[in-house]
Amino acid sequence: MNYKSFTALARTAVACVALYSVACLTQAEVVRQVKLATSQGDIVLELYPEKAPKTVENFVQYVKDKHYDGTIFHRVIGSFMIQGGGFDANYVQKPTRAPVVHEGRAAMEKGLHNVAGTVAMARTSDPQSASAQFFINVADNRRLDPTFIPPGDPVPEFEFNGEVFKNMPRAELLNARKLFGYTVFGKVISGMDVVDKIKATPTGAGGPFGTDVPKTPILINSATLVK
Repeated sequence: MNYKSFTALARTAVACVALYSVACLTQAEVVRQVKLATSQGDIVLELYPEKAPKTVENFVQYVKDKHYDGTIFHRVIGSFMIQGGGFDANYVQKPTRAPVVHEGRAAMEKGLHNVAGTVAMARTSDPQSASAQFFINVADNRRLDPTFIPPGDPVPEFEFNGEVFKNMPRAELLNARKLFGYTVFGKVISGMDVVDKIKATPTGAGGPFGTDVPKTPILINSATLVK
């Protein structure tokens, strides 16, 4: 083999190694897991950046910023969900960044639904208000999924809550607040027994809330990226 051929082969090998390294790095960056070390035990979440990219990026940044460390699960409904990430142990709401764009419909189209064990963003009645708070579904809550909008503009026929609408402008349906649902962005892959303990905790009034607050505070001691 002459020198030129050897050099070309060496360059090709180096390029392949570089491409493989980049591919591995990209894969490592995409696969995300977060461990919530709570006062009841550890919960590990698997996140889906390929299905809800902005939502996952937002959540991961809060983890990196240590926002969740020392927060509580302030809303627990045993047949519904457990919610946290917004208040410290003294029920003081923590400051947040600007809301993240709602990605519920895109995530649902890629297979994510509000079913037991999945993690979704909490928000107010404004679909574009989600920031740091999240909830873990403890039941099949598909009623929280975004409502599917049939094709067409106007949409020839649309049914919601048993009522049928005819020839609805598509934009009107896409922008209707009650049809947005809640963005799912991950699921519990370890520690569902801890979630079950949390959902079973006695609740009552606490801080500014009149109901559904654990009588014994349940802390998120830390939230860390584990993968």
